[in-house]
Amino acid sequence: MQTSALYHRTESEYAFLYKPREFVVRLRTAKDDVQRVILYYGDPFDRRPRKSGGTRWHYQRVIMNKGLATKDHQYWEIKVRPQFSRIQYAFHVLGKDGTEIFYGELGCAAFNPGEIQDAANYFRLPYFHKIDMAKTPEWVKHTVWYQIFPERFANGDPSNDPEGTLPWDPDRAPTREDFYGGDLQGIIDHLDYLQKLGVNGLYLTPVFKAHSNHKYDTVDYLEIDPAFGDKRIFKALIDEAHARGMKVMLDAVFNHIGDESLPWQDVLRNQEQSRFKDWFHIRKFPASYEATEDNEYARKLTYATFAFTPHMPKLNTANPEVQAYLLDVAQYWIKQFDIDAWRLDVADEIDHHFWRKFATTCKRLKPDFYILGEAWHNAAPWLNGDEFTGVMNYQFTGLINRKFLFKNISNIDFIHGLNQQLMSYRAQTSEAMFNVLDSHDTPRILTLANQDKDAVKAAIAFTFLQKGVPCIYYGDEISMAGDNDPDNRRPMQWDPDKQDQEMYEFMQALIKVRKQYAVFLSEAPMQWLDAANGALLKLVRSGRTIDFVCLFNTSNQQQEVKLKNGDQEIFSRRLDDIDGRAYLLPEGFVILKRWKK
Repeated sequence: MQTSALYHRTESEYAFLYKPREFVVRLRTAKDDVQRVILYYGDPFDRRPRKSGGTRWHYQRVIMNKGLATKDHQYWEIKVRPQFSRIQYAFHVLGKDGTEIFYGELGCAAFNPGEIQDAANYFRLPYFHKIDMAKTPEWVKHTVWYQIFPERFANGDPSNDPEGTLPWDPDRAPTREDFYGGDLQGIIDHLDYLQKLGVNGLYLTPVFKAHSNHKYDTVDYLEIDPAFGDKRIFKALIDEAHARGMKVMLDAVFNHIGDESLPWQDVLRNQEQSRFKDWFHIRKFPASYEATEDNEYARKLTYATFAFTPHMPKLNTANPEVQAYLLDVAQYWIKQFDIDAWRLDVADEIDHHFWRKFATTCKRLKPDFYILGEAWHNAAPWLNGDEFTGVMNYQFTGLINRKFLFKNISNIDFIHGLNQQLMSYRAQTSEAMFNVLDSHDTPRILTLANQDKDAVKAAIAFTFLQKGVPCIYYGDEISMAGDNDPDNRRPMQWDPDKQDQEMYEFMQALIKVRKQYAVFLSEAPMQWLDAANGALLKLVRSGRTIDFVCLFNTSNQQQEVKLKNGDQEIFSRRLDDIDGRAYLLPEGFVILKRWKK
């Protein structure tokens, strides 16, 4: 047995409260190395009389379930419900080579039944504190998000158009400086369209006063940008959305601020004498940058910024004044306008200390508030329950793209990658991850797929079957294309003759399935069948009374699919009947529901 591969860590993704009294335990072992794992557990204070005199610790034993596997590791998992809200536990690991190991807090030892009573080698959770448990608001599991870039969604009020606004033209590739007049009234005008599509969560990129069209260079966090409308219009949008059962998430840009903001302008005017100088990370005075002859900004900045963008100076969130200011902003939009969630831009570049204060502030006002961080890598340090609820799941996005759009990864490597993602987080955190296939920061999915709409449909359908909440980037439902920023931010296509109505209907039907089975698809375990099959990807979502059997053909040849008696087809693409029970599946997918006996 490879004992060096054994790994467990308490109060982490390996040991956590899933519900107030339901404790999940995971163990990692080497792949194909262990035949069985037995969990020994009990209350650390539960000692009972021996017949021979004295007392003995009372424990229980349970065989752990063989869970998901990655390229190198096998995971084992079990849920237990200790009676007195505390637990100590250790693992009896039986290797395929006959070795038996007792693995606990002090490491590995040869298994000896006579030494089970030695409490020194046990992991322990001294008490289950509900307040420390990572929580997923129940409504999040039922949500299908729709991301809107307000400046490009719809122009509902031409009277607030900025000077130089261009005619609305979805066929023209925009530049980084173009304005098209999209605003909040335009979103209100199309809420019926979104309701008909079926989405019930609106994620708006920044709406606060800023210089640019994208608004990530905030000038004033407490004002709606005049080109978008005003607070009256914004309140009407929130109220209209809520009346339709839609949640609203705003984008908070707290890592940096715009260079036209009052604090930064004061720094530029007064330099070391500015009362705001400690609001920023200024390496030396004067705060300045140099421009090269070709007008590209050199990396000779005397202050920290977002990336190397001199117009976005980085805020010092360790400064108590900055903290107080940003926390006031966070609670203002919750208290005054009843928003439901914050999406946090460049969230991984801000200190944990601030985010803990931020989460406390938001959840004090709204206990079921959703906090979504932007992170493009493993985000476990931010997902312990006291900072973010979930993150934008770009690692997941990369795997989906490689499998369904680029087709440059095998089934087995794809499965291993997804399994690693799921095992990197607590179960309830995986349920709150924000699953995007494209956004304002990436090329559009249709462009990534080289216009292959069948591949797009398969990728989206697969995404809607996963743990985590799906999000649609505006216009994907009508097959809008676009390369990297700024091409991915074209004005929304509202001409019905140029909209892909077949794609819209496909998305509409898929959203309906997702919402109908939202809790099941959020919580049900995942099982991969015949993972070595390079042609047919087989995923089972397994519940108490039903299973979803999801088959995806990502090869270039038809695959035969055999149905069982009682199989109910939920959703499919291009399934050709052979004899009533056997089908040929070209490039596409079928989702079946099977009732359990």
